[in-house]
Amino acid sequence: MLQVYVGFDPREAVAFDALAHSIRRRSSVPASIKPLVQKELRDAGLYTRERGPTESTEFSLTRFLVPALAGYQGWSLFMDCDMLCRADIAALFALRRPDKAVMVVKHDYVPKTQRKFLDQVQTKYPRKNWSSLMLFNNERCRALTPDHVNSASGLELHRFAWIDDGAIGELPLEWNWLVDEYAHNPSAKIAHFTIGGPYFDEYRRCDYAAEWFAECESMRQCGSSR
Repeated sequence: MLQVYVGFDPREAVAFDALAHSIRRRSSVPASIKPLVQKELRDAGLYTRERGPTESTEFSLTRFLVPALAGYQGWSLFMDCDMLCRADIAALFALRRPDKAVMVVKHDYVPKTQRKFLDQVQTKYPRKNWSSLMLFNNERCRALTPDHVNSASGLELHRFAWIDDGAIGELPLEWNWLVDEYAHNPSAKIAHFTIGGPYFDEYRRCDYAAEWFAECESMRQCGSSR
């Protein structure tokens, strides 16, 4: 059973549903897909920090609780909700390396825009978007205790200051393709609507939007046939 955790924000609830459907529809093995709901984590006492001014979503920092939620055992995948899975997620898990603590796509770019969805500031920092998809070797991520996640700065967490650089493995770029930051790639395995997804009116014509709407229609058809 593949363990997948997806960031959840009430403003993007449909994005979570569409992503989960796209994963399940293509996965060759069973996948457990769990939303990271901030209210639930707060109620459980796992997340206590106040929301900072640069946190554009409710899962900006809760993502770093994934190893703790997994009991520091096995491998778990974290994904932003604003993604569309276009390939078998089992192929991503097959890239895991036991000598690494976490594996990411190591983007090297500067965002093109100053603002993003819902007119939020596009924060720029080194290792931008590395943490938007993380394959955790949970046992090697014991530094990410709830206490640390609740006390470290956002930049420390997102820039992976909690681990040695040599423990960060690299995934192929196709597994976190940044829509409208990178040119269209028919071989992209995960399309990431990092600037804004097609569920927002101003991004309805973004790259890969037609595929996202087709995924939603497939999801609706599945629901109506039950």
